Amino acid sequence: MSFQAAVSSLCPPIKQLVLSVSKDGQELIGNDNADKKEVIRWIEKTSQGTLATENNLKDLDSILVLKTYVATNYLTAADVALYGALHPIVKKLQSSEYYAVPSVTRYFNHIQSAPTVRASADTLEDEFSLLPFDIDNAPKAERKAEFPKKERASKAPAPEKETPVQTPGTATPAEVSSSSAPADKPQKKDKKEKKKETQPEASSSKKCASKVQAPDDGEPVPSMIDLRVGHIVDVIKHPDADGLYIEALNYIPIEQMRDKYLVAVCNLKPANMRGVKSFAMVLAATSKEGKEGGIELIQPPAGSKPGDRVYFEGEGFESATPLSQLNPKKKIFETIQPGFITLESREAAWVNPVSKSVHKIRTAKGICIAPTLIGASLS
Repeated sequence: MSFQAAVSSLCPPIKQLVLSVSKDGQELIGNDNADKKEVIRWIEKTSQGTLATENNLKDLDSILVLKTYVATNYLTAADVALYGALHPIVKKLQSSEYYAVPSVTRYFNHIQSAPTVRASADTLEDEFSLLPFDIDNAPKAERKAEFPKKERASKAPAPEKETPVQTPGTATPAEVSSSSAPADKPQKKDKKEKKKETQPEASSSKKCASKVQAPDDGEPVPSMIDLRVGHIVDVIKHPDADGLYIEALNYIPIEQMRDKYLVAVCNLKPANMRGVKSFAMVLAATSKEGKEGGIELIQPPAGSKPGDRVYFEGEGFESATPLSQLNPKKKIFETIQPGFITLESREAAWVNPVSKSVHKIRTAKGICIAPTLIGASLS
């Protein structure tokens, strides 16, 4: 089925909205053939009238838990169609009802706030009016008692060694606790089995160490830090603790953060922020006058894509492999961070405290900069 055929099966108001936002099928229909098929598939599902109904919001909520957009990882006409189908349903919900489907509420609000969607929706009178949500008074998410118990269980064995070769991916909290919590009875047997397994793992790590991880011995150097380009697709308040982000909210309003490209520190040890797992830290510039003087996100050069490597100029830095994970006990980032600064050109850089040599922070596309701040510290 073609895009136009799929859209024609939508009810008239939604069809009009989709065609308006997509410029009659010229935009937001998918960047490649695979994405285009997904967009059409989701529009078909929406047109069938079973995806967005009052009776299946819970089912849709579970689908949207891990999704920012339904068909691809960017806004498409499929999102516009689903938003249009959800609008009359969400419009009738009381606050307690949309609190009960947080993923639907988050998704709906994200799509209705997209500038391209809003521009077309506002021309259709009250058909797709902007719906307000009382997020500030949302009930706090219930935290089960088992979660901290799992954390304690993961700390019970001997201190875990940082062996990225063994764990090529990031483990979820469940994976960590299940792999590291020993059983009560078969401990002795486990020890024997571990001894047998140690030798092949050690030999394989010797072969792979040079490719996977840079050594973390010696003095901390900037190239140990894994910096990557990131893209903010959504911003929400922490469900339990606004104070964790009050600085960011006070000095960088949420509206200024949405859809921004940034530089993220990606090899910090994951930390729990009041029950929400944090896997990375955003690199921001703070005015030399302090926070009151302004805080800005460090911006990668134009043309950057999420995941692009960000590195430091200079021999020994540009080709170096960052650590898989920074050891918090060695304070590597804390040692390097005081040398981060923005130059007179607003370019982000690290200044060697001993030699005073300047190493600009860049990607293959160019230098990373702060929008306006000069002489700012980075953290």
